[in-house]
Amino acid sequence: MTRLLPGGLLALALSCALMPAVAPALAQSAAARQRPIADTVSGMDMPPAPAPAPVPAAPAAPVASQISLPVAATNIAPGETITAAMLAEKAFPASMANQYPLAVNHGQLVGKVARRPLAAGNAIPVAAVAEAQLVTRGVATELRFEQDGLSIRALGVPLESGSLGAMVKLKNADSGKVVAGIVQADGSVKVSAP
Repeated sequence: MTRLLPGGLLALALSCALMPAVAPALAQSAAARQRPIADTVSGMDMPPAPAPAPVPAAPAAPVASQISLPVAATNIAPGETITAAMLAEKAFPASMANQYPLAVNHGQLVGKVARRPLAAGNAIPVAAVAEAQLVTRGVATELRFEQDGLSIRALGVPLESGSLGAMVKLKNADSGKVVAGIVQADGSVKVSAP
């Protein structure tokens, strides 16, 4: 006697009963999906084409876990001009250079002045050094005015300190007028016409 099962159970029972008959056809269609279309059209009974040989993956480049940074070879006092002889190299974790604004090469340090004490063996923050002040506030320096072959030199007192290429204001020692000029490499200030 056949009893009717509710819809879901009937479908399950039918699929279980039909599975042994349908399984070979399903396996054959899966194999056909793996073959190129040209093979399936030209001959259904041909064996599948061999799979191409896997291409070996290039080895991944090792991630640099350390970075070489310049450090003070000896203790450097504030106000000292940094020379190449005062620096050495030391390895630090690469993440350190990403977390803090540190000097990463000697070019960022040589010729600059330490703004604070720099301990030997420690990485040097960029903010711990400054350009050398060629003109110091209150210390007399030479003013130069040059235009069309005319050259005038005078003494001036800077109202502010400045490094190479900085614009500074000075008081002319002779006239008392305040002028502005650009700091030159020799420590003088080149003044332009007003």
